[in-house]
Amino acid sequence: MKKGKAVQVRIMVLMLAAVLMASGCTSNSKEATGKSGETVTITQFVPDVPDKTYVEKLVPEFEASHPNIKVKIAKAPFQEFDSKLQSMVAGGTAPDVTSHWGSAGFIEFLDKGMLRDMTDLMKADNFKASDYGMPDNMLDIYKINGKNYGIPVYSYVSLMLYNKDMFDKANIPYPPSNYEDKSWTFDKMIDIAKKLSKPSEDIQKAEYGISWNWEAQDMRLIYFGPKIYSDDTWTNGGHPTESYFNSPEVIKANQRINDMIYKDKVMPTKEYATAVAGNGGQVFATGKVAMTVEGAWILAGVKDYSFKVGVAAVPWGYNDKARDVLYIDPLVILKDSKHPKEAYEWIKFQLGKSVQEKAIELSGGTPPSNQQAADKYFNLYAPAIDPTDMKSVVNGGLKYGIEAYNHLIADYSEILNIVQNESDPLENGKKTAEEVSPEIQKKVNALLQEKNAKYKK
Repeated sequence: MKKGKAVQVRIMVLMLAAVLMASGCTSNSKEATGKSGETVTITQFVPDVPDKTYVEKLVPEFEASHPNIKVKIAKAPFQEFDSKLQSMVAGGTAPDVTSHWGSAGFIEFLDKGMLRDMTDLMKADNFKASDYGMPDNMLDIYKINGKNYGIPVYSYVSLMLYNKDMFDKANIPYPPSNYEDKSWTFDKMIDIAKKLSKPSEDIQKAEYGISWNWEAQDMRLIYFGPKIYSDDTWTNGGHPTESYFNSPEVIKANQRINDMIYKDKVMPTKEYATAVAGNGGQVFATGKVAMTVEGAWILAGVKDYSFKVGVAAVPWGYNDKARDVLYIDPLVILKDSKHPKEAYEWIKFQLGKSVQEKAIELSGGTPPSNQQAADKYFNLYAPAIDPTDMKSVVNGGLKYGIEAYNHLIADYSEILNIVQNESDPLENGKKTAEEVSPEIQKKVNALLQEKNAKYKK
């Protein structure tokens, strides 16, 4: 080759190299793919509420220990969380990490093919639940057909909160925090509630012994023993083929709850609760209810109450396997994530003991899935709540708890909408459980049949 020709070729090569280097900022670059140790950016999507957005404050520490990974926190108003997430997925801008923090549950995400199976990542990393202070059964909540689709990050239990002042005034011993205390039963709770209730048509004078908020209208029934959905619900990915709202056992359980309002007169009506606490308010916080059973998020305001409070075990009922309701939130990796390994590292970071301890404080009381950090949570509400009692009710709740149905049953919001609408006459005292139950079962089963037909296509 002549010298002049060689120079021309060399110039062309250099120009081509320059073009290729200039195009390095496209989606095919090392930076975007994370190859060769270059920096990548992952996104976690959260509702724009303080107990979720606190995660932004964890990012600097993670980035310092993972210099090749940048984390962006995307937010949406709580009411728009589900719709925004669906829009992001449809638009090809899906986040890498999120959870079921809107109305849709884990199973709905899975049904829509939104989740990445993390089994390979966890196996390669030799992930063990015990290394992160979690019992295996907690991790297994989000294991479907042997595949891991989520790793728990929060672990709410349900608990009883009680008004010590009302108990002291009536000279009644406090309910126990020990879940193993066999004397603490549902019937014993009702007996105490009767002694602490002062029904009256005058709202300002009325007081009640119990506000029984043991989950939604369908799930609260299982506390009394009956089966609500067919057994195949738990073996086919959360798709019940049948419901049993018109069974004698369910009718009896529904009526027992309703009798607490209209027969025993120990529980306030919805109208009373709205009148004294407002829409969405906590009737217990008014000081007019002696005991309430709810998710542990009710603890958020205990230091501001005008009365002394305590925590207790949910009493023994009629179903030892479903005495407490759990709300275990998993972190999931979306299927469209381009950086699943980096997303997995970010999830693991959030499970560490010291990070979970920081999360408890920064979030204002989100309970950890890592029980190695639990002491921080137990002491968070002191001196209003005895840390020893907190430990007892949390550990007991985890032992005797069952995961909330809205996380595990497909199309749950539609099912619950039917149950709530058809239960209104019962809750308003206009009909009995026996009268409303046939229509509830008929409509729920029609919905299940319709949905299952679509899933089979």
